[in-house]
Amino acid sequence: MDAEHWDRLGALHTRVEQELARALQRHHSIGLSEYRALSRLTEADDGELRMQELADLIGLNQSSVSRLASRLETSGLTRRDLCPDDRRGVYSVITEEGREVQKKARPTYDGALREALDAAAADGHLGPLVESLRS
Repeated sequence: MDAEHWDRLGALHTRVEQELARALQRHHSIGLSEYRALSRLTEADDGELRMQELADLIGLNQSSVSRLASRLETSGLTRRDLCPDDRRGVYSVITEEGREVQKKARPTYDGALREALDAAAADGHLGPLVESLRS
C-alpha cells in the first residue's frame, strides 16, 4: 500500500465514522464510543470486560476509557465491579438497560454504515477502495 491509498483509507474511515456518530447521536442519544463499548460488553462472557481489555477493543487509552465508563455508569448502561481475584482489577459490566440500548441502536449503526459506504462508493476518489473492501 502506498501513501495515496493510505490517505484514501483515512478519508473513508473519517467519513464513515462521522456518519455513524451522527446517526447514533440523533436516534439514540449515544456516541460512537458508547455504542462500541456496549457492543463489546454485549459480546463478552458474562457481559463484562476488564477496563484495559475494553480500552484495547475499542481503541481508546486508559484515561479515555475511564471517562467513557463513567458516562455509561451515570446513564445506567453499565456498572463497575472489582475483580474477585485481583482487587486492583476493575471490570465494566453491562446492565439490562445497556443491552436494550445496544440492541435498539444496532439497526441504526448497520444502516448508517451501509449508507455511508454506499455514498463513498459513488465517490470517484473513494469508490474503488469501497469496492475492494466489499469484495
